[in-house]
Amino acid sequence: MSPNLKKLFLPLFLFALLVAGCGGSSDDTTGGATASCEPGKLPTTEQGVLTVATDNPAYPPYFEDNDPTNGEGFESAVAYAIGKQLGYPQAKVKWTTESFNSSFAPGPKDFDFDVNQISITPVREKAVDFSAPYYTANQAVVALKSSDAAKATSLEELRDAKLGVQVGTTSLEAAEAEIEPSSRPEVFNSSNDVVQALKNEQIDAVVVDLPTALYLTAAQVPQATVVGQFSAPGGDQWGALLEKDSPLTACVSEAIEELESSGELQKITDRWMSQAAGAPELG
Repeated sequence: MSPNLKKLFLPLFLFALLVAGCGGSSDDTTGGATASCEPGKLPTTEQGVLTVATDNPAYPPYFEDNDPTNGEGFESAVAYAIGKQLGYPQAKVKWTTESFNSSFAPGPKDFDFDVNQISITPVREKAVDFSAPYYTANQAVVALKSSDAAKATSLEELRDAKLGVQVGTTSLEAAEAEIEPSSRPEVFNSSNDVVQALKNEQIDAVVVDLPTALYLTAAQVPQATVVGQFSAPGGDQWGALLEKDSPLTACVSEAIEELESSGELQKITDRWMSQAAGAPELG
């Protein structure tokens, strides 16, 4: 090749390499980001369907009539709103049962995400993924109206009370950190066991998240009262739970953040969780 041709060929060759490199990089980045959360086409457990899990029974104000499919109740409404944001209308959302304690156990999941008042904690994050939070809950103390614990106006006045909590919940950590009880709270296997223990006066009071406390006193134990509410250590944020390293985690988080920025999440919260604001504060 002559010197003149070399001078002409070299710049053209370098330019071609630059264009090819830029074009390939741009296509890969843009195409991958768009495809990963493409509405209705996510790599779900069942193709074309979004499978959502929760516990059974499913209580108000999170679910109504123990039927997650009806869209009534805070977490039912949140799940369907996430689904819609991801491109799955109500008809394309399928519900399955997963117990609270097994939801954050390590291993494969047969659902796409779980909504069940599951607090985001560092320990749980080692075994599962969490979305961006969709709710921050206070803890509450519930006692029989006839008990001394019901008269408490501060956390200090509850230190000698015999407290009960459900196993696996963040209520135990919250009770120990904030109330500093003189004896360790009694731990029960299920929410039903906690309620029964309170009814039977095996314990003086229970510690649960505030919305659950409101339902407990309104429907399950009307002879009990919400003594008051207090903040959990570091805040008690609930997130949608997914299998560890799920390809859907970022998409579910993005959907929740969009619902938050649009005001839709606040509308759902106001409708189903508005009572939570009225409980006394325990300092």
